[in-house]
Amino acid sequence: MKRGRELLISMFKTAIESVHPKNLIPASLSFQKDYLEIENQKFLIPKSFYVFGSGKASVEMAKAIEKVAADRIKEGLVVCNYTENLEKIDVIEGSHPVPDEKSLKAGDILYKKMSSLKEDNFFIYLLSGGSSALIEKLIPPITLEDLRELTELLLKHSVPIDEINVIRKHISLIKGGRLGRAAKAKGIVLVISDVIGDDLFTIGSAPLYYDKSTYKDAYYILEKYALLDKIPKSVKEVIEKGLKGEIPDTPKEENPNIKHFIIGNNLKALENAKKIAEKNRYKAYIMTSQIKGEAREVAKVIVSIGKEILKTENPFKKPVCLLFGGETTVTVKGNGKGGRNQELCLSALNEIKDTENIHLLSGGTDGIDGNSDAAGAVIDKTSYEKALKKGLSIDEYLENNDSYHFFKQTDDLIFTGYTGTNVMDITILLVEDK
Repeated sequence: MKRGRELLISMFKTAIESVHPKNLIPASLSFQKDYLEIENQKFLIPKSFYVFGSGKASVEMAKAIEKVAADRIKEGLVVCNYTENLEKIDVIEGSHPVPDEKSLKAGDILYKKMSSLKEDNFFIYLLSGGSSALIEKLIPPITLEDLRELTELLLKHSVPIDEINVIRKHISLIKGGRLGRAAKAKGIVLVISDVIGDDLFTIGSAPLYYDKSTYKDAYYILEKYALLDKIPKSVKEVIEKGLKGEIPDTPKEENPNIKHFIIGNNLKALENAKKIAEKNRYKAYIMTSQIKGEAREVAKVIVSIGKEILKTENPFKKPVCLLFGGETTVTVKGNGKGGRNQELCLSALNEIKDTENIHLLSGGTDGIDGNSDAAGAVIDKTSYEKALKKGLSIDEYLENNDSYHFFKQTDDLIFTGYTGTNVMDITILLVEDK
């Protein structure tokens, strides 16, 4: 029976493995002679079909598709943040997290290939987080430099990300469903979700879905922040043409020829981690897959629940495991190294200190937390004891957003390397009975 740190790390690795494309794809799809079945829906497909895709998990998704249907793939192209040689599917490198010339080139090639498909063709699109930056095709005369200037301006004026995305969708020929409208063929989109609530309007900026916002919304946002006379002229020109109907707006209805299927998400990862806890005789509960907020504040709430379980009679009988998923944020004020999961753990350690029988892990399912090479960290009272011996101040490291160098000295970092998938973050709390 596993306990403490050993159990937490086993749960985390199992969660990641469960949402890896090599497991998700064969579990989701079934190819028969003349049709494809997914979620009890059948799609008639020709003898050969096309594969496209974009996102940080697209290469691993492409590998998985090749494994189950290589003899049926006519041609394929995916865009990722790295390249690899595959059997039937070409891989182009785009840029992430900020689009550059590679992203424009990749977007242009992908757009041309998909728009050249005929009505009797069929395609499978592999979508995962990171697509927004990896592929881009700007509406003329907007240039990459204009996009950079616009983005910097929006960030400088603290425009919320949801409103930034409204503007981005209305200067792009790919985002907000426009890539899907360029394709005449029928197809399905296999989605690995990296957003809270699995919102198809948000994942990868919805290249094949549709968009609720309008050019009027984009104009209003720019007007609200007094940016209409500060944005690049080309951007203003495109938005004004959109207002006049000279440029078609983003699609407002789902394309009847294209169906989306979310095959992997945070909840699926949590469910598989929960099974490991139960096998080790823990009562296990998924508290939420939609946690958000400042990492260090979320940490305080989670630890307070653990302390309550330790001290009082409550529904959570020890030993118990509580699972949380989602994506927190960090307000960066220092110049340290780390990420939201490591910061959450460091803040949690400040609350746990020398409390017995509480263990906590927080990690990113993509294996890369913030600007570090660690996935996250795992902590308990031994972490605090090691910090005391080394004279480390939790408050000072928090102040500098330097959780990585704190946990490197206490040997509490988790290293997985890049995992090939991404369904946000997982935080696990164990409360032992002794």
